Amino acid sequence: MKHMNDYSVTQWIFFFFVYSFLGWCFESAYVSVKSGRFVNRGFLRETFLPIYGCGAVMMLVVSAPFQSVLPPQKYICIYLAGCVGATALEYVTGVVMETLFKVRYWDYSHKRFNLKGYICLESTLAWGGFTILMTELIHRPIEQAVSAIPGRVLSVVTLGLLMCFAADFALSFKAAMDLQELLSGLEQAKREMTHMQKRLDVLIALTGEELEKVKEELAELREKYRIRGLDRERMTRIRDLLQRDMLRSNPSMISVKFGESLRELQEKLETEIRGKTAKKG
Repeated sequence: MKHMNDYSVTQWIFFFFVYSFLGWCFESAYVSVKSGRFVNRGFLRETFLPIYGCGAVMMLVVSAPFQSVLPPQKYICIYLAGCVGATALEYVTGVVMETLFKVRYWDYSHKRFNLKGYICLESTLAWGGFTILMTELIHRPIEQAVSAIPGRVLSVVTLGLLMCFAADFALSFKAAMDLQELLSGLEQAKREMTHMQKRLDVLIALTGEELEKVKEELAELREKYRIRGLDRERMTRIRDLLQRDMLRSNPSMISVKFGESLRELQEKLETEIRGKTAKKG
């Protein structure tokens, strides 16, 4: 493997796209088999998973200082560097994405020795092994293939990929923010309906002269409750294709803040998918 200083900026960017694509292939195949249907996995609509591209580039960077070290110390150093580097990347990415979108695209809360569900020991150990596999086996033929591409051709292809990636990222970012707004609206509607239901229970419990005094309020509250219920039902019918794709592509997505509303959307979407599949069958 070449030293990292031997790569041009264009080659680094192209490596990012190569590994983003390979990561998408792996994740989509795994989740599709698990789900029993094809799942276009990831945050983006196109065939890229940026976390894998960033992870691969990070592995190349952290392993570079140890390429000249003799085995077995070389592999020990690369393994440890991969464990630390990839885990840090996974943690930071998880925190940033949940802070922005209020949802988690992966969650290790069910794993032992996890940190807030963003990372876990099992994943950390696996990242170290994958860093050795990546730098010592996977990257070598890819490096040779990319090095064989004429510089001008590589620049044109990379620029085209960058433009497509930027457009896709912009659309996906907007869809994620719109989904957050939708979940927030669903939660707000649920809180208002809960408050109205409690007030209705109190009014209905009144009798005689007290009930006569509040009949108008009771009728008004019932109408507001009905309308808010219809609004909430309308909000759960996801008509935005980008938001639907976001939910379809991330079936394991969870939300600490909007958990119930997110599950409601996921269940409705899954019911729609099963219905369409049954009709085709």
